[in-house]
Parts: sequence; C-alpha cells; structure tokens
Amino acid sequence: MAAYAVEPTATAPLRGYTAEHSASEVQWEQKFRALPNTDNLRENMRRLSARPHHVGSPYDKDNAEWLVAQLKSYGLDAKIEQFEALFPTPKSRKLELLGPAKFTAKLEEPTLAIDPTSGQKSEQLPTYNAYSADGDVTAPLVYVNYGAPADYEELERMGVSVKGAIVIARYGQTWRGIKPKLAAQHGAIGCLIYSDPKDDGYVRGESFPEGPMRSAEGAQRGSVMDMPVYPGDPQTPGIGAKPGVKLIPLNQVQTITKIPVMPISYEDAKPFLLALGGQVVPDAWRGGLPLTYKTGPSKVMGHLALAFNWDRKPLYDVVATIPGATFPDQWVIRGNHHDGWVNGAGDPISGASPELEEARSLGELLKQGWKPARTILYCWWDGEEPALLGSTEWAEFHADELKEHAVAYFNSDGNGRGFFRAEGAHSLENFINSVVKDVQDPETGMPVWKRAHLAALVRTGRGGEGEGSGGAESRNRPDTRIGALGSGSDYTVFIDHLGIASANLGYGGEDEGGGQYHSIYDDFYWYTHYSDTDFVYGRALAQTAGSMMMRMADADVIPYQFTDEADTVHNYVTEVKKLADTMRAQTKERNMNIAEGAYKAAADPKKVSVPPPVEAVPPYLNFGPLDQASDDLTAAAAAYEKAFAAHTASGDSAVNPELIKTERALMDPNGLPNRPWFENMVYAPGFYTGYGVKTLPAVREAIEQKEWPTVDAQIVRTADALEREVDVLKTATKMLSGN
Repeated sequence: MAAYAVEPTATAPLRGYTAEHSASEVQWEQKFRALPNTDNLRENMRRLSARPHHVGSPYDKDNAEWLVAQLKSYGLDAKIEQFEALFPTPKSRKLELLGPAKFTAKLEEPTLAIDPTSGQKSEQLPTYNAYSADGDVTAPLVYVNYGAPADYEELERMGVSVKGAIVIARYGQTWRGIKPKLAAQHGAIGCLIYSDPKDDGYVRGESFPEGPMRSAEGAQRGSVMDMPVYPGDPQTPGIGAKPGVKLIPLNQVQTITKIPVMPISYEDAKPFLLALGGQVVPDAWRGGLPLTYKTGPSKVMGHLALAFNWDRKPLYDVVATIPGATFPDQWVIRGNHHDGWVNGAGDPISGASPELEEARSLGELLKQGWKPARTILYCWWDGEEPALLGSTEWAEFHADELKEHAVAYFNSDGNGRGFFRAEGAHSLENFINSVVKDVQDPETGMPVWKRAHLAALVRTGRGGEGEGSGGAESRNRPDTRIGALGSGSDYTVFIDHLGIASANLGYGGEDEGGGQYHSIYDDFYWYTHYSDTDFVYGRALAQTAGSMMMRMADADVIPYQFTDEADTVHNYVTEVKKLADTMRAQTKERNMNIAEGAYKAAADPKKVSVPPPVEAVPPYLNFGPLDQASDDLTAAAAAYEKAFAAHTASGDSAVNPELIKTERALMDPNGLPNRPWFENMVYAPGFYTGYGVKTLPAVREAIEQKEWPTVDAQIVRTADALEREVDVLKTATKMLSGN
C-alpha cells in the first residue's frame, strides 16, 4: 500500500529538542510513518487469531514463541519472560428454570458455517466468568437492571429485596465484576449477567452474521475478579508471581467473588425474565427484548450450579529491547496484550498486530542508522483478559528497576475504525497532542488530531473523550483534553501502582466494535467484514504509537508538560467541592420532602413505594489544603514552563532524572482506603465502577460513600501528594535555571 504523505505541522523545534536535533527527529519520524504496511497487519491478525489462545492454551504459548521469532527476524533482542498465575476454568456449568415448564439453558454459542474459526469447539473456553465462586444455589430471581449502586437504591424504593435471591443483571454501564460484588453485598446468593440486545444486539444494528452485533445466542465471557482491590495474580498481590513464591491460600484471597456468577445470552435469559413477577420496571431499566420487564421475584425457582478447576497456569510475556545510545538507563515502554478469551481478533489482536508492525518498522530504521537515545521496550503481555496478569506480574517483579528507570508507558488494546482517542497522565497531554498533529487520518486526509478535535465539537463521546466544558473551550484551548485512566487494560500497574506516566491509545467510533466482545465470533472473519476491514486504522495506530515511542525516546529533555496537568487538577478539585455541595443540598431537600410526606403523596397507593431514609446532612469540609496544593501546582508548572522555554534550546539533559520523579510523587505508599495496592492519589478505577476512573479518588469516593469523618484526612493526603510533585517541579526548575 502506498505511504501517505505526512508533513510536520509546526516549524518550531519539537518540545524537549534542540533545533538541530528536532529537524533530524522530524525526518526520522517521517521515514518511520511511511513503513507500516496494511498487508502485514492483516497477515499478523490472521496468524495470531487463527486459533483460540487463552491463558494456558497451546496456541497462547505458540503465539508468544512466534512473536519472539518475528522480533528476532527484525533484528531486535527479544525473549519470553515467564510467570504463573491462578486461572480457574469451568469444570461444570448448569443453569435451569424449575417448575412446571422446566427450562435448561444451552450455555453455548453455535458454530456458523460462514465463520471458519467459530467451530474450533475443542479449543474454545466455554461461556463463563473467571474468578466466580463455586456454588450450587436454588432461589427465586430478581432483575437488577445493570446492577449498579443506584439500581439497588431504586429496588429498595420499590420494596424489592435481593436477599436470598439469584439476581439477573444486564451487561453495561458498570464493569461486570461490580455486578456480583454488589449483589453479594445486598444478600444475593447467585448472579446471572446477560447481553441485552438494547446494549450490543439488534437494537444497535444487524445481528451477526448479517451484521456486526451480538446474536441471540452470543454471550460475553469475562473476568469478575474484584480488580478494584488489586489486579494480577490473586495469590501474590504486590509480588511478581514466579514459580516458588509464597501463595495466599485460596480461601483467603480477597478478589474472588463471594457468590457464583455466570454470563448468558439473551436467548437463554428470556425464560428467566418472563418468569419474573412484581412491578414493571422504570423506563430506563427496559431492554430491547419483546417482553415486559419486571423486578421479580420470580414465581418459580432458578437453579445455578458452577464448579471450577482452580489451577495455576503459565504466562508468556514477550519483551523486546532496543538499547538506548545516550540514556540507556531511561526506559520508554510500549505494550499490548496477546492473549484472548477465544480467537480475539478485535480484542486484542487489532492492537497487538500494529504494535508488531511498529517493531518491524523500528527495526528497519535501525538498519538505516537510527538509534534511540533512550532504551525502548516493546512488550506483548499474556493474561490480560482474566486479570491484567502478565503486565502486573512483570511490573511487580521489576518494580524497583521500573521506579528508577521508566520514563513513560504507552498502551493499546483493541483498535477499530474512526477517531483517535487517548487517556492518560496529564503530564503527557501536550506531548500526545503534538504527535497526533503529525499523523494523517487515512479516510479524511486531515491530521488525526484535527479530525478528533473538530468531531468533538459536534459529536458527543465519539473521538472527543474528555472534552471539558464544550465548544468554546475546545476551540480556544491549545491542547485537546485527554481523559483520565481508570483500569481495564495493562497500563493499570504502571500508573496506579508504580507512578509511571502512562497513556492508552487507539482509534474507534465508526464501527460497532462491541458487538462480538469476548465471544467466539470475535475472529478474523468478523473483524475483516465489520471493523477496520482494510486495516488503515491499524496502520494509523502503528504510526501514532511508534511516533510517540520515538519522540519520547529521542528527546534531549523529557517532554512532559505540567500546565495542562495543573489545569486538569484544578478542574478535579472544583468537581469534588461541587460534589460535596450538591450532596448537601440534595440531602437537605430530600429530608424535607420526607418530613412533609412528599414521597407518600407522590406514590401510587396500589404499588409498594418506600420513601428513602432520612440521612445526616453532609458537613462542611475543609478543602483549604487541596485548594492550596492546586494553586501551588499551577504556579510551579508555570515557573517550570518558563524555565523550560528559556533553557531547553541548550539540550541540557541533567534535569531528566528529576523529571522522572514527578509522577512518582503522586504516589502514597499507604494506598487508597480498603485497597492499598492502588497508590496514585490522582487517578484510580472506582471501587464501584471497576474500569471507570475516579479522579482524586481518596477524596471523591469518601464523599460519594458518605464517609464524612474521613474526608478531611483524605483531602490532606491528596494535597500532600500534589505538594510532593510541586517540590519536584521546583527542583527541576532550579536545575533548568542554573540556580
């Protein structure tokens, strides 16, 4: 395929480069972006997704060995680093609806003649949720919508209890592991999670194979491990799981679900939903099936029986190293996982294949005389799907080295067709913006930055994630905002546990990428018919991530920028203050309504309607330390930026070891409340969202969870973390200024 012409968008030197070095870097990056080839991307996917390759499978190991061989053929030093982890697989599964019209769920996705790899039954993992508890339970069923905290509040208002019941929740809104966690906390003894066609089926488009969306018998596998507590091997938190390490006994592991949980298709779910009695659910709870959605409980019993093999399986992480010529002890790291739930063409091979093509292209540049200034590591992680296993164990094992040497980590996962998207540490926001201005969108011809930036003005949530306060800011702010990182992919250990500036990159929004998520139909046939069918956005991902690796690796001064970060942190502080004020006003109003009998008056006398309980009005909180820290960060970032602009032209790199400390400063070794593995005081996955981010998490979640006596202390801890970064920035500024 012919290369797209790419021209730099600015004549000023690249950030962190002298003018002479910048001109050379621009030329090398242009050469690089001409190299990724769509034919290679297609063949990489065909090969890597040819067979099921879940953790512990023969093809998982085969893929790792093939990746190493490919990397070596490119002239790179590559190896497998092996770990092991707990990875349960089903021993037996049974789901029945008892009563006069007994129904037994099929629990199987059928082979389709048109889809060649869908019939590899002997190699496929069946539909199940990894890290579900064993269990054999019989109970009535209750429908809980998405199984989010607000859904249980609504059920309480309707007088519906899930205690002693099997809950049935639909996929969506919350991460799947939160659904059984909350169900168990509310007294349920089992959990079913089904794929409703409103969320990823025929309501959104034609069902597979006529279209991309989930079919009637399609089901979503996935982990339900309580990863907001800690990811990685459940038996070795904080320790790289090499053979022989001490293991937590299974009965003491915190992150395994407390109740059995099972994913099912909507074809299997329909009889259970039809069996529900009780009230008709609110409008927002209604899915796309042709039935009346009710709360339950059911008139007949459900029976769920699950048993698992609780085995430890090998993990095969692939790591390739390109030694740095100038700063070999500073590392820039790239990662994408290679394991899948089944064939995994979309998740993860659509990202792993471009990463391999990046590595091939860098190998070509090495032959032409390019040498990175910093050491570059290219990694393909194993075991991401069950619990971010491979990346977490590798990073925990190398934690001391990474804390000393790692400059940045750039992650991708599944990739589709459409707009560029990025989330990450906001010290990287300006850097990410600068790179994507030099990458061309393959379908419009404009820079991918420009396309995403313009699309954000008119499209909600498509290509413009993190677009702050609307059109005025989007037009006037030099850098497009990037979102913050929660969890859900392999960046988690780097940013949340080790304090390494990280970013997650990809393209999407123009395809229906979720339709076959974690099913047997996420394969080469589906991807080449319904996603990035000509692989031009795979090529764009390779160009984008590879350019970021080169630019970060080659800079004289690490091109972090902190004014964007300070602006973002200021917004976060404003948000948590507003959250506290809003909750105070809402609680006062709700308590008045209760006292005046408003809820009783508004209720239908023929339906159960329980008023909410009277709650203590939230106290006024002392946000002074956080306000001060935010202001101090803003001032320190501005002072650093002034010194950087005045002195970066010298190419003096002495400040780099100090700059590496900036993200580390945000870490608190005591961690977040109830989950000390998560140490970042600015970014974390939510305790009750799973993947979704909570910024300033110690403060925000203490407020959300109404733990009022603890909030002021969490404000101080968070402010202290920001002040630590301020101190690092002040030192870096003095170094640049020669003071």
